[in-house]
Amino acid sequence: MNYHIKASSTSNQDAIVHIKQTNIDFGTTSKSAETLPNPAELFLGSFASCILKNVERFSAMMKFTYSKANIEVNATRLENPPRMENIVYNLTIYSNDKKLNPDLLKKNIEKFGTIYNTVKLSCSISGTINTIENV
Repeated sequence: MNYHIKASSTSNQDAIVHIKQTNIDFGTTSKSAETLPNPAELFLGSFASCILKNVERFSAMMKFTYSKANIEVNATRLENPPRMENIVYNLTIYSNDKKLNPDLLKKNIEKFGTIYNTVKLSCSISGTINTIENV
């Protein structure tokens, strides 16, 4: 499988990632530092997206249902050289399904996530999966 994206920027303005039929604005100037995601935040968004995609994928394979899933991701950035050193995630899944096995789901996410596996080669990752019953 191969992937293809495009991105563009204009001097002294912010930039755009073009993916399929979607455009994602991101900040490259100090003017947008508080309003648009920066490249590091887009990177963490990709990491979170990988995990959420795998929740959906494994819900079918593991035969459990859920109403929604939320993820929070925190990262520590080193200065020299600039890089992510540590990523910590907290995944919350809302489900009443007794077939949901959080430990097995976590194992599958960590074994089969494309972005997850790419990132773990360069920094440490730790995470938790919590389940909350739907009311």
